[in-house]
Amino acid sequence: MNAQHEPSVPPEPGSAHHTLSIPAEVDTSQRLDAWLVSTLPFLSRARIQALMRSGAVTIENHPVKPSAHLHPGATVIVSIPPPAPATPQPEERALDIVYEDSDILVLNKPADLVVHPAPGHATGTLVNALLHHCDDLAGVGGVERPGIVHRLDKDTTGLMVVAKHDAAMSGLAHAFQTGGVTKEYLAIVHGAPVRPSGTISTQIGRDPRNRMRMAVVTKNGKPATTHYQVQERFKDTALILARIETGRTHQIRVHLAHLGTPIVGDSVYGSRRRDRALPIVVQRPMLHATHLSFKHPVSGVALDFRRPPHDDMSALLAALQTANPA
Repeated sequence: MNAQHEPSVPPEPGSAHHTLSIPAEVDTSQRLDAWLVSTLPFLSRARIQALMRSGAVTIENHPVKPSAHLHPGATVIVSIPPPAPATPQPEERALDIVYEDSDILVLNKPADLVVHPAPGHATGTLVNALLHHCDDLAGVGGVERPGIVHRLDKDTTGLMVVAKHDAAMSGLAHAFQTGGVTKEYLAIVHGAPVRPSGTISTQIGRDPRNRMRMAVVTKNGKPATTHYQVQERFKDTALILARIETGRTHQIRVHLAHLGTPIVGDSVYGSRRRDRALPIVVQRPMLHATHLSFKHPVSGVALDFRRPPHDDMSALLAALQTANPA
């Protein structure tokens, strides 16, 4: 259906007003919030519902609820307030920026960096650093903050993409949910899979014996699929390339441990005894997000990024190649 409204482009920082005319031929059984999602695609349904609950969406100057239905010919006004100041404070920290434009940012995350503020990590996170780095954040969800579409564990290194506004966030989230993103990781593991390549498909959920861990479970879990290829074999270890179709918490770490080949340096799912037998000391899980590709959420241009492992992982690989050839 067609509606007369302002162009559906990401709003600039500051307030924005969109005046929409509901078509005469509209399906009156459709909810207003659902129609607004299709009409203003740069706003998520959750964001639209939040605006409606705050009184920022009106029909004929009367606030409407998310459950309201469409009224043919009525005029809808959506008022988007300026983004609220971010709760995390900007903090200066050097970032390895791989790509950046007014919509998204791709970075090569270092180890020992928490992505998002959480209990025990209120400061010193990637979000704090991005708030300092970005001077063109339009905000996500009405808050002046970057849009974290996917995360890497604190000590996992490698490529991440971040959204700068709602339209980019919505587009990236859709791509991640529908398989439009390629994510590949390099991992050094103890042992080696019997097969040179394969697929691990299981349910992953909270470990019923230890709620601080994730585990392969038979119920109350979420589907998780990881494809792997052995890149190089050493005496007691191997280099694995893993491509994930889903993004469950600790997915690669859990899946490789389930396969009997836990990631080197993983204190949660790995083996400290086997770590001590390595030619050099490791301080973290040897896991690196090496390849990230997707279509730009605004322009549609195909983007492809690759980065080699960080220095500590490269050093271990060199030591294994010298000391422990297959």
